Amino acid sequence: MTEPIAAQQIRFITRLGAAMGAAHYPVSLIRQMLDRASSAYGVRNDFIALPNYVQVVGPTGAHGTIVEAAHLDHELRFAQMFPLARLVRDAMRGAVRLDDGEAQLDRVLEMPDRFPGWVAVVGYGVQSAGLALVLEPTALNLLVATVLGFLVGLFHVLVQRAGMLQHLLPAVSAFTVTAICLLGAHRLGMDHVNLRALIPPLAMFLPGAAITLAVVELTARDVISGTSRLIAGFVQIAQLAFGILIATQFLGVDGSSLSTDAVNKIGPWAPWLGVLVYAIGVLLFLAPPLSFLPWLVVICYTAFAAQYLGGTVLGSYASGFCGGLVLTVSALAISRRRGAPPTITLILPGFWLLVPGSMGLIGVTELFGADGDSAFPATVISMISVALGLQAGLVLWQLLRLRRSTAPQRAAR
Repeated sequence: MTEPIAAQQIRFITRLGAAMGAAHYPVSLIRQMLDRASSAYGVRNDFIALPNYVQVVGPTGAHGTIVEAAHLDHELRFAQMFPLARLVRDAMRGAVRLDDGEAQLDRVLEMPDRFPGWVAVVGYGVQSAGLALVLEPTALNLLVATVLGFLVGLFHVLVQRAGMLQHLLPAVSAFTVTAICLLGAHRLGMDHVNLRALIPPLAMFLPGAAITLAVVELTARDVISGTSRLIAGFVQIAQLAFGILIATQFLGVDGSSLSTDAVNKIGPWAPWLGVLVYAIGVLLFLAPPLSFLPWLVVICYTAFAAQYLGGTVLGSYASGFCGGLVLTVSALAISRRRGAPPTITLILPGFWLLVPGSMGLIGVTELFGADGDSAFPATVISMISVALGLQAGLVLWQLLRLRRSTAPQRAAR
């Protein structure tokens, strides 16, 4: 292979790896892509993969060693993950020409929003309503979560045009949501606000998937990547807790005005309806292809049912493990079907529905109150529970594939 072609190959897979990092792929999958794509294109490379940085070192030629590095300063949108996953699959098999691959990657990175901004605002309000039905099914909470979801969705759309303000959005949104809830409760004569009522409109800021990936990477000895994700996740949770605490202090309200007791005044069917409403909200807010909706509904109900049954049979701490395990196996099984969406696009919405992110917000807030001694361990255990469920699901899937591949050999004997 000539040096110009080798340089093009290295540049392509480096940029592709950086895009995978921006799409929340674990670094183990980024390294797997770099290794398989290098072999498929006939160039042996050495590489470094981090969540926001990829470097590939190619062979040494007449003009020196080829080195390429790439990173993206922003995360990819959920809708961009679909064409990216197809490109990753083709690159790992060497099924895409290098110039075509770079052109496809450029189109993915420059992909415009599928819907106008107002659809995203409406979608986030619907998503917030669905989560309200799942977490705190009361008529008042459903109304408040929907309205505040519209408000936070509007904040999100507006700050997309001002990059620096995005870093303040979690704290500002938490302050605004908490202040409105406390003022509304005071006006209605209520003596407390349930923390579960604050979670639905703030759900986009809960880093449950990021922290789960961090635990997975730490257990896989990817210490740098795992630590960076873990710190980033806890900082984001701390921003939310900070916004809530500042709102309570600003309004002169003590911690006794915030509670965590679960209340269901609508009926046992409400959380199951909430899953469907949540899925519709995700479709509008994140704007994946419309054909993704049936798969989204299936995977959300699968994750929620596993979480519910695990919590009922084994207890609350095991609910995250059961949800993560069943979610992972189901997503991997579905993605193997012809025309099915990529695995990562199935796993992420399920993660956003599971409980650890919500427990993280409640736990960090309670660290400043009377229940601080038990809140932090509960939060950490819940996150590790989902991470272990994810890993168990991956191991179970590999065992099933291994058993399937060895079955014909045993039959032949």
